Amino acid sequence: MRALFYYTANRWTGSARAFAIAARGLAARGEPVTVACCADTPVEQTFAREGIEVVTLPPGGSVAGDAWRLRKVLRERFVEVVFLHTEREQTIASTAMRMAERGAVIRRIPAGQTASAGRSSLLGVKMAPPARLLFSTDNDRARTKGAAHEFVAPLGVDVARVDGLRAAARTSLGIEMETQLIVCVTAGSARVRSGTALRTLALLAERHPDMRLALVGPGADEEDVHMHAAALGVSSLVHFLGERDDLPLVLAAADVGWVAADGDDAGFACLDFMAARVPIVAERSSLVGHYVPDGIAGVLLPPADPSDTAATVASFLSHSDQRETMGRAGRTRAERDFKEEAMIDGFAAAASAAGDRASWATR
Repeated sequence: MRALFYYTANRWTGSARAFAIAARGLAARGEPVTVACCADTPVEQTFAREGIEVVTLPPGGSVAGDAWRLRKVLRERFVEVVFLHTEREQTIASTAMRMAERGAVIRRIPAGQTASAGRSSLLGVKMAPPARLLFSTDNDRARTKGAAHEFVAPLGVDVARVDGLRAAARTSLGIEMETQLIVCVTAGSARVRSGTALRTLALLAERHPDMRLALVGPGADEEDVHMHAAALGVSSLVHFLGERDDLPLVLAAADVGWVAADGDDAGFACLDFMAARVPIVAERSSLVGHYVPDGIAGVLLPPADPSDTAATVASFLSHSDQRETMGRAGRTRAERDFKEEAMIDGFAAAASAAGDRASWATR
């Protein structure tokens, strides 16, 4: 099955990583795979480093212009299935498929989200058969009306990739091995939750002089975050790492993992921490709860209560045996229940079913 992964965002996100894992896995199974993304972006560079064939497209064009350019790629590579994420991408790909007289579209729904059909999606339906849907969890699929027969590809990680990385991760970040390090993953609109981590650090800093906080993710090094840390008097204790494409390495350096993100960024953060045997603290949500069993691989807290959070983190830092037990439990869960192979299997099954020529509308 000739598959194309269409990704137009300029930032490397958990959704881009999901495509990279799937594309690399399908290619390893002998399937012809191509990624189409915007030229001269960190996304292009990271996909290329993954060893995936990349076709670049100019950013910021009109829907019609982007569809025409994508049509050329579809024809040149005989693409049968296009994976994508957004409504705009769906409209462009559906139009291109119609012009190329071939193929099917699969819209992947990020973890913790449900599918909705806006005006652009409806336009895509008029141009070509409606996109099939690919969810990350059975619960996400169940919460989407009329999606009972759609596909599921659970997020997955290769736990072996982080084995033995702790010392190297700390060295790369300039963190001493004796430092008690909390790594907080934040992204997008969920970045406001990182404020709870900063306030918790401020409450604990005096009693834990060796404690440091690393903020990582899109927006983690922006001015308002620096200003918040300065107002709390903890700027010297915070590493503002910003956006990174080596997230598993960064997270392996942590003593305690903090998840303050949404969607695929949150899902992969949970799995990366667990793979690295790092216990997790996070505000309670159905998404985080799907990956992190409360009291076993981490602790899920009521939202925005720095005092309670500070007490929990202090307990984590004071009881290394508790952290180690939770870390081992998380590693076992990630290795047993969230394998990369299962994720790749989900993409492969979706591609095979959607790419069945008998299911394509008459052109």
